[in-house]
Amino acid sequence: MTEKITPDLVYKLKSVGDPALSPNRSLVAYTLGWVDADSLGSRSRVMLMNTNSGESREFTQGDKDSASKFSPDGHNLAFLRSDDGKPAQVWAMAVGGGEARQLTQLAKGVFDYVWSPDGNNLVICADVDPGGSDPGDSNGIPQVTVVQRVRYRYDTLGWRGDSHFHLFVLDLESLAIRQVTDGDWDDLGPVWSPDGSKIAFMSGRRDDRDFLALSEAYTVSVAGGEPSLVSEGLYSVGAVVWSPDGQQLAVVGSDAPEGMVLWQGWLYILEAGKEPRKLTDDAIRPYLGFPPVTRPASIYWTVSNQIMFLGETNGESFLYQTASEGGKTETLWGGDCLATGLTLDQSVDQAVVTVTAPDSPGDLYQIDLAIGGSIKLSGHNDSYMAEHTAAELEKFWIMRPGFEVECRLYFPPDFDEDKSYPLVLDIHGGPNGAFYDSFVPAQQVLASDGYLVLAVNPRGSSTYGTDFMMAVLGDWGGEDFNDLMAAVDQVLKRPYVDQDRLGVHGYSYGGYMTSWTVGHTNRFKAAVVGAPCINLHSMYGTSDIGISFGEAQWGGSIADAAGKMLERSPITYAANVDTPVLLLHGDADARCPISQSEEYFTALKRLGKEVEFVRFPGCSHQFPRLGHPKLREEYLARTLGWFNRFLV
Repeated sequence: MTEKITPDLVYKLKSVGDPALSPNRSLVAYTLGWVDADSLGSRSRVMLMNTNSGESREFTQGDKDSASKFSPDGHNLAFLRSDDGKPAQVWAMAVGGGEARQLTQLAKGVFDYVWSPDGNNLVICADVDPGGSDPGDSNGIPQVTVVQRVRYRYDTLGWRGDSHFHLFVLDLESLAIRQVTDGDWDDLGPVWSPDGSKIAFMSGRRDDRDFLALSEAYTVSVAGGEPSLVSEGLYSVGAVVWSPDGQQLAVVGSDAPEGMVLWQGWLYILEAGKEPRKLTDDAIRPYLGFPPVTRPASIYWTVSNQIMFLGETNGESFLYQTASEGGKTETLWGGDCLATGLTLDQSVDQAVVTVTAPDSPGDLYQIDLAIGGSIKLSGHNDSYMAEHTAAELEKFWIMRPGFEVECRLYFPPDFDEDKSYPLVLDIHGGPNGAFYDSFVPAQQVLASDGYLVLAVNPRGSSTYGTDFMMAVLGDWGGEDFNDLMAAVDQVLKRPYVDQDRLGVHGYSYGGYMTSWTVGHTNRFKAAVVGAPCINLHSMYGTSDIGISFGEAQWGGSIADAAGKMLERSPITYAANVDTPVLLLHGDADARCPISQSEEYFTALKRLGKEVEFVRFPGCSHQFPRLGHPKLREEYLARTLGWFNRFLV
């Protein structure tokens, strides 16, 4: 008999990421993350695995080491290290061992870096603050802060002020460093040209950059100078790679003015003097990660003129390959998982990917690109999963006007169809996010405690094509709400689902939809609302993306769409709420500011509704994934406790 998966899984599970294959594919470096049992703090180190024997060892000994990358000759391994809470710097060490050498000492640390083709330099992406300090950094003497632009802060990154990410070139022999880019914008995702003479990167330099989430691709000489725009015709760019001859670029981009490349991108070829040439259709969503909180995703252009990248279709991840000249995109590997990291060896015979699946919190898989097939390389969570059975997953589709909607239903490990079970509807964020075939802690904790968990990808979700994704724009709480309720209705036809014990949970846009749901139906007996959008009118001016994101989603500026914003705000329907509501919110959330929960709590409380409000100190919008382990556990425990209180 196995044990339940409980909220303390945050202390038990380990994470793997940042895979990097050595050029000769004999070694793979990766980041192993865990929670220290004594301090309860998050720790990470770089591991080095022999791909032939499968033996793995700790390569670094720091408390916060990550993002390792092999030198082009494979003799050295660079990585990021953060000591004593200080900003991360680049270090390097010989693969055979020895003393680690610190390569950078930048005031605000290093966000990203890339080896030059000859191994003699690094291009560094680092934060630059022209003022030289953050607010309050004046020996304890209070200082005013002056805001002159809309994008003066960014969730998880915090206060930005006039800070920007820019590019530097570091000479590895002298450790001399010089700045290559500058200006009132962020420069990210640097990639060296094959001959080492240029650097391609992404930036948002349009005049309206403060209001729109747009980005472009540029190239700049390694010696510096004025960058050249190379992505004219595209509205946003999310990843860049050079062709082997250095004459072209491949990018993940978008030509949709009302969309964002993070919602749906396409693979394009860029060549001087020519229009961007699209290679993929919207049946595939190339994986991009979540810049600038995470480093850009990797795409590869091989000497045989094949472009290889991770992509997503219908909530599943695949490794794809497409010819640079065009033609059908080929699926090389994947399905039934979420893949978030990719590395190839020099000969393009092997790939390593980071994978999570419904029954696996995270592993490395090696893919044989020459003969096909894959093997699991890591097993850091095997012992935990052997003692804690994951929920079983069933996928099904429902027909809705204009679209089919995919649903995922998670079953308790000891499920018995002759018994009756409570059901929790889980709603994802975005709205252009998606539920994948992956291990989601909240879903696993609920299922392990005896709940059926329904995870729906309603219209607006990504990975189902552009029309499906764009259908939510200007219609929050409209047909997407009807999709969710139709999915619940479909599952309620099953005899083992107790229609009198229904709960609903969501975070971010899922929090919006949860609060919208309880304002429009009383069928749910308990609701957990995480970091919601409650009042779109006030969120427009208080969220870090209120304009750049909100105008595209809500139908225009506050001058154009004020009435509609209030009409589509859950707070407008607070009087209709009869469902007990638990609000969970980080008080340093810049994306969906905590004032949103404060407004809803006050309104519900004044109306005599059953509501409880839990504030998570110092937590950004990303805290359920990136926050302090104790507070991540608390989120899960309070969610489970609320449903146990009203549904059991």
